Amino acid sequence: MMDTPPIPQEPETTSSKQAAAASAAAPLNFCITLTKDGRIDRIINRPLEEYLAAIPAASIAWIDYSTTDDAQAIEQIAQVAGFTKLPIPKLSTGFYSAYEDYDTELGIMLPSVTMKNDQMTVHPLFVLIRENFILTVHSEDINRLLRFSRYAQPFFKRISSMCTCDKITLMLERIIDENNDRNFEYLREIEAHGDAISKSLIEEEVAKRQIAHRIYRMKHVLIDYLNVLWATKDVINSLQYGDADLITNDEKLLGRIGILSDNIERHIELSEQMSNVLASGLEVMQSIYNNQLQSLNNRFALVTAYLTVLGTAFLVPNTIATIAGSGVMGGQMGSQWWYIPLLATSTVVATAASFLWVLHVWKSRKDEV
Repeated sequence: MMDTPPIPQEPETTSSKQAAAASAAAPLNFCITLTKDGRIDRIINRPLEEYLAAIPAASIAWIDYSTTDDAQAIEQIAQVAGFTKLPIPKLSTGFYSAYEDYDTELGIMLPSVTMKNDQMTVHPLFVLIRENFILTVHSEDINRLLRFSRYAQPFFKRISSMCTCDKITLMLERIIDENNDRNFEYLREIEAHGDAISKSLIEEEVAKRQIAHRIYRMKHVLIDYLNVLWATKDVINSLQYGDADLITNDEKLLGRIGILSDNIERHIELSEQMSNVLASGLEVMQSIYNNQLQSLNNRFALVTAYLTVLGTAFLVPNTIATIAGSGVMGGQMGSQWWYIPLLATSTVVATAASFLWVLHVWKSRKDEV
């Protein structure tokens, strides 16, 4: 399909040229077709209707379309593309993924992960299949299929001699594989955050409460990431064993889809190991808090011991003074020459006895430890 001649425009500024170059480097949408005579065309940044006009002359076509609000626009895009059987609202409300097979139409929703710092966002990637073409719709925040589109022409040449269902299956397998690869990359980022948290545990100046919050956030991210992997695996299992009419029955090609499932299982195992590492970090935090609490209890016990010594030291002379003031010996006890020496002697003896008793108790506790 030939492009229309460019319309003369006013001279562009440097910033507008850079924006135009960036737009050309990263198209928001594209269409790749393999015509029946073996020619491969790639059209970018055109209206959806123009892409659809190229489908009748193609043996297989792939349209990738971006939207600002995929939750609402997907149904309209599907209707324009001719998908009349698929229940788009049901497809878009699945938990991270969905699989709807209506014989001549097949709808799939896959989770696509983006992560910034320790905040993970899951965007839906819709894959709609009908007759001889695949339509992928996603948010503009993700553009992970662009890399595959740049190398799609050699791939189309390799599959040009196959039947339509085999071509569709191989295309779908590559699209899922590209999406999975980008999702898998974020596990490394999660591991890097986990390693940074582990390093923080040995730093004295870092507040332990802050580290505990970081561990909790990473655990939450990891749980969501595991949900994404399991949701993707459910879709792949449905493709492999669902026996959809639009998917090939060739065991060799279905085996390639099974390889995708095996890759996800390995990453699930890695994610679970990472979860165990974070759980051990929480156990370390609990041990630190327990040690701090034990140290505080020891200080309180030491203060209590000193107060016991002082209280006992003054208890005996205070008792003697109370007796002297109660009228014993006709109230003349305090005027006796031995009264002051008795108070002093009793204070010294009581203090020494209390101090020796506390030392004995502390020594017994150290021997037990």
